[in-house]
Amino acid sequence: MTEAPAEETVLVERVGRAGHIVLNRPRAINALSHDMVLTFDKALTRWEQDDAVSAVVVSGVGERGLCAGGDIRSIYEDAKNGDGKAAADFWRDEYVLNARIARFAKPYVAIMDGITMGGGVGIAAHGSVRVVTERSTVAMPETGIGFIPDVGGTYLLARAPGELGTHLALTGSPIGAGDAPLCELADIFIPSSRLADFTAALADLDVAEAIQQYAGPIPEGPLATQRAWIDACYAAGTVEEIIERLRGSGEPEATAAAERITANSPTAVKVTLESLRRARRLGSLESVLDQEYRVSCAALSSPDLVEGIRAQVVHKDRTPRWNPPTLAEVTARDVERFFSPLGDLELGLGSTTTSQERW
Repeated sequence: MTEAPAEETVLVERVGRAGHIVLNRPRAINALSHDMVLTFDKALTRWEQDDAVSAVVVSGVGERGLCAGGDIRSIYEDAKNGDGKAAADFWRDEYVLNARIARFAKPYVAIMDGITMGGGVGIAAHGSVRVVTERSTVAMPETGIGFIPDVGGTYLLARAPGELGTHLALTGSPIGAGDAPLCELADIFIPSSRLADFTAALADLDVAEAIQQYAGPIPEGPLATQRAWIDACYAAGTVEEIIERLRGSGEPEATAAAERITANSPTAVKVTLESLRRARRLGSLESVLDQEYRVSCAALSSPDLVEGIRAQVVHKDRTPRWNPPTLAEVTARDVERFFSPLGDLELGLGSTTTSQERW
């Protein structure tokens, strides 16, 4: 598909029986802006009621990835120089979209080719058919920029087998085509060379028929052989104890994981662990999104969000100065403030839905 004019950041078209939503910001690896979220939602609204559309296909322009996440430069500017309202409004509409995707009444096929991170996971991993290729890189890397996994990420990671989700959330580590299905973030493997034929086939074939024709065996990933130390270490009650277990396990991969965690924002890491543990108890995706909205809004007033984006994205010096700088200095009260109710500003999804699971 050819690239549209610059102002068309989302391409929306129907091809036979399939409605296509194509993110079109290739230079930004299709990072989501607020306008893109709204356009995306309007397309789903139209196609959910259109009997001529039997499935929705989501992909991205270019070979670098489906979506690198939300437009964090805009969030940085709002948190640093604004009042936070633009970021909060963006998250509100984005999280509503994430919930809608999870409950979408028709097959929703997400092509997770290349980089799929953060907000990209939100528009892909809640879908009913999640496709990875040998080029896929899937991650929730928020703790590295002083943020906490959102877009329903804590819901997904809390439900990954064993403690795999905790490992991914605290380290922010990327996974590939073999580990994404293991972590229940993907379902189907299709070689990138067959993607164009697969998506074209959806114009005429049912999704199940197209998958049968084009999907291949899921490759092996490294995490399957690391489950023993992952489950044992990340079952600990605190981040400090998790790191102690990782360093004491004797496994080189575990030692590397400990170093990644300690390089991330101490506040974000502690809030992330608490978010995951609470998400396991909350039940529905909508209730977890409500919690994530509280946490995200609280992060706007945390110094680590601005500092993390500055260091990793804006100035790219890769030397964030976290505040507080150590895990020991992040108190239980510091963590608890991220979960404070927002009153009239609550997202409110959990109060209007059942706890029905997508699976």
